Amino acid sequence: MTTIYDVLRRPLITEKTNYQNSELHQFVFEVATDATRSMIKEAVETLFDVEVLKVNVINMPAKRKRNLRNRRMSMRRNAYKKAIVTLAPSDTIAAFEGVK
Repeated sequence: MTTIYDVLRRPLITEKTNYQNSELHQFVFEVATDATRSMIKEAVETLFDVEVLKVNVINMPAKRKRNLRNRRMSMRRNAYKKAIVTLAPSDTIAAFEGVK
């Protein structure tokens, strides 16, 4: 990795992550597979100007998807790495807030 912009791939927005945003001050990102906790913390603090308290990292395994025509398990989704970033209670990230 050369820059902090390569560490964070995209935010993951689901019903569970919306609950984590509002109640637990946690934000979820898909990150590069070779990113470490310290790299993720530095990237989030620099890009969003917030204070990161904790970073949890989860390696999500690849999953098979069923083909509908012949019912065989032929399709495959890629594996990825997910980071759950806990922020200070006073901080927030505007990209997750929605319409105001």
